[in-house]
Amino acid sequence: MRRRTPEDRYKDNVRKQQRILEEFTAHEREWANDLFLWYRTKKMEIPEDEYRACAFFLNKEYLKKPGSLTLLYEMYLRCNKELPEVTRENAFDVLRFQFKAYAKALEKGGF
Repeated sequence: MRRRTPEDRYKDNVRKQQRILEEFTAHEREWANDLFLWYRTKKMEIPEDEYRACAFFLNKEYLKKPGSLTLLYEMYLRCNKELPEVTRENAFDVLRFQFKAYAKALEKGGF
């Protein structure tokens, strides 16, 4: 069996990273829809920062802004590590906080 060249290893790494980011966007688009639904059922107005982060995923704005998706993925990993475990009682609040964190990261990143 022949060894992989550095170019082949690089292409494999890029494909793996793209797959991870595609799964992340699909997951977050679903959660953005759920957050809109939760606000609608509670008959509350969604705050501007949360709306902006949800719209960023739903409108696929990350396609026009290189680097933004990687920034949000790093924020997602950080939130998963630092936030408490999600239960039925705190799921709405954790999701709200996560999208607020996304909005703040986008603002600081210049997106």
